Amino acid sequence: MSEELLVDQARQCSALFRLGRDVEAALVMIEVAEQVQSRVGGADSQIAARWMALLTGMLDSQERQDWLALADYLEYELVDLLMAVNSA
Repeated sequence: MSEELLVDQARQCSALFRLGRDVEAALVMIEVAEQVQSRVGGADSQIAARWMALLTGMLDSQERQDWLALADYLEYELVDLLMAVNSA
């Protein structure tokens, strides 16, 4: 999956969380996380550490059912991380 498609999918997932469609969004989030993990696997340790911190925050938000915070992580933080991976 290209970076552009992955960014679009992350933003779509964010929109689903914002609309309260958390079950559907959670399924998309799993796909996005798997794709990000495969991209970060070959990245440097600083990017890998950012991914782990981001993933921890995302999962914490999901556990608290804080869908807006989770949507923000997906729409802003994750997109920023993907840009860093692409430029590395």
